[in-house]
Amino acid sequence: MANDQILTADDVIERTKKYLNDDHVSMVRHAYEFARDAHSHQFRKSGEPYIIHPIQVAGILADLEMDPSTVAAGFLHDVVEDTEVTLEQLAEEFNDEVAMLVDGVTKLGKIKYKSHEEQQAENHRKMFVAMAQDIRVILIKLADRLHNMRTLKHLPPEKQRRIANETLEIFAPLAHRLGISKIKWELEDTALRYLNPQQYYRIVNLMKRKRAEREKYLDNVVDEVKERLQDISIKSEISGRPKHIYSIYRKMVLQHKQFNEIYDLLAVRIIVNSIKDCYAALGIIHTCWKPMPGRFKDYIAMPKPNMYQSLHTTVIGPKGDPLEVQIRTIDMHRIAEYGVAAHWAYKEGKTVNEKTSFEKKLSWFREILEFQNDTTNAEEFMESLKIDLFSDMVYVFTPKGDVIELPSGSVPIDFAYRIHSEIGNKTIGAKVNGKMVTLDYQLKTGDIIEILTSKHSYGPSLDWVNLAQTSQAKNKIRQFFKRQRKEENVLKGKELVEKEVKNMDFDLKEIFVPENVQKVVDKFNFANEEDMYAAVGYNGITASQIANRLTEKWRKKRDSEDAIKEAIAEIKVPVKHRRRDSGVKVKGIDNLLIRLSKCCNPVPGDEIVGFITKGRGVSVHRSDCPNVQNVDMQDRLIPVEWETDTTELKEYNVDIEITGFDRNGFLNEVLQVVSETKTKISAVSGRSDRNKMATITMTISIQNISHLHRVVERIKHISDIYSVRRIMS
Repeated sequence: MANDQILTADDVIERTKKYLNDDHVSMVRHAYEFARDAHSHQFRKSGEPYIIHPIQVAGILADLEMDPSTVAAGFLHDVVEDTEVTLEQLAEEFNDEVAMLVDGVTKLGKIKYKSHEEQQAENHRKMFVAMAQDIRVILIKLADRLHNMRTLKHLPPEKQRRIANETLEIFAPLAHRLGISKIKWELEDTALRYLNPQQYYRIVNLMKRKRAEREKYLDNVVDEVKERLQDISIKSEISGRPKHIYSIYRKMVLQHKQFNEIYDLLAVRIIVNSIKDCYAALGIIHTCWKPMPGRFKDYIAMPKPNMYQSLHTTVIGPKGDPLEVQIRTIDMHRIAEYGVAAHWAYKEGKTVNEKTSFEKKLSWFREILEFQNDTTNAEEFMESLKIDLFSDMVYVFTPKGDVIELPSGSVPIDFAYRIHSEIGNKTIGAKVNGKMVTLDYQLKTGDIIEILTSKHSYGPSLDWVNLAQTSQAKNKIRQFFKRQRKEENVLKGKELVEKEVKNMDFDLKEIFVPENVQKVVDKFNFANEEDMYAAVGYNGITASQIANRLTEKWRKKRDSEDAIKEAIAEIKVPVKHRRRDSGVKVKGIDNLLIRLSKCCNPVPGDEIVGFITKGRGVSVHRSDCPNVQNVDMQDRLIPVEWETDTTELKEYNVDIEITGFDRNGFLNEVLQVVSETKTKISAVSGRSDRNKMATITMTISIQNISHLHRVVERIKHISDIYSVRRIMS
């Protein structure tokens, strides 16, 4: 799965020939030809023909030895979204399975959403629901995301950061939960490169400096272990395991450590033929070097839920530094690298029992369907998913010894509902490790949980919604109250909403027209008006949320009109006192004091907005300035625009921050390049840390945004520059 090789369609077909029969290879080839023709006139941001992307996605899936329908869907995954091809055509041309897989990864393009975030959440909800029905959907999506991350350099910086952040929040954790470390590490490292390039390249440079020393050390360790294992006739493959950049970065951030304070950069992986040899090799390692207390983990006897198996131990190595050792069999290594994909890999004659066993291991994924049925909107669904699937986990036991995986911070209520809804509803208490505990007790890895139930229980308490940590438990508690008191909750909910609207001083008849109420019902994804009021009644959603949405249009109109009238009357001044040296004017209004905000230093070409201040006129900010993002301030914003006839004559101060590798002459070279652009430097300061990271802060005078871009581009061409960015004061 090398990321520096651009595959051709023939390369992908050749890879499939190694494990597919002739009929299936023909189907995959037909999928490529169909996709090639569909995308024939399309190009990527890089300027390359669009078909290159589907070829790389199919290539990643072929490396995982996926079945023919999945590899075919890799070639076809964008045809419905980006061309005139329909799902019906795919089903007819190939089969229903291929059409279903393509549909699972196709974004919702026909519906208009109020924000990009809302649209993304809906896209993710659709993908996860499809994935819960067939896990191959997410394997295609991971392959798609992996190639997109490899080519992220062709997109604008803002889009790079958004996609990288989404990758770290959703796709890398998904790859982890599915055990596909090969994809997980590359997604995380690439995302870090775009989210925090300074730290990424600093770690890369620091790792390069001591690479030769580390490699020599590991070679000595490998030779010694290999010799010891040969003495007891154990065949093995031993290698140094590279520490990934993102894992080092996380350790530095979470443990507040400098790079030189991280000692477990050294790791050795031993691959043997059998489980018996794994434990024998562990004995040899502990004989050679002293093990560190509390650092041994046996994932062979107790595999992780993502099917990962291995022995982990940390010893005091030859030079007194910690040395991490992983020991596993060849099959375990394949699962560690490819996770769920190793189980799903194409294999003719796969038995029903094998498929059933595999499906059971992924039962936690089926819970996604329950989440999506009970959440009121897509954003809530995604937040639930992040908590339940992507947070740190604890592993606890039932009294019979079965392992249950729960998010960190879970309580006995979460455990009870994970076992069964009725057990949760009838819970009256819990024992942990044989001792009674309260229902808000936070479970720890290794705890043995026994839930006490009673058939005479009246059911859960509403307080349990706040105690529970998992969405599954919260949703099932809410479901219980929905069923118990629906009519009562509908009446109570409607009364609460009407009361909120009255308190806002609006006419109920004007607000509660059927069209307006239906919009709110649709917005929160309720089946009907009755369900919406019932949700308010049982505290599934607040009355103020519904009332705010119902009155949104009227409130905005009333608030903005009143606020602007007041403020404009307050700050109008005689013409002779009007300041015009800002180069900005208020649309449709004259005689106002106008000044450029120093917090974000807007310049011609920036998108701007005016903020009405008391006694100081209109303060002009960049539209993305955090100081005008506050919801409470929206009624004081006013449209402004640049005076195009005079902007070229003025100069504006801008603060920029330049980071790079500290070397002799670095600052002088930066100053010289800026001077060559005939740009005035008003202030400059610099600093360097112990890791040779130089940071230069500079205030320059420019005429417009194009001028700024020219200066930044010139600076970025200096060697050893990590980043150049505009900063707020």
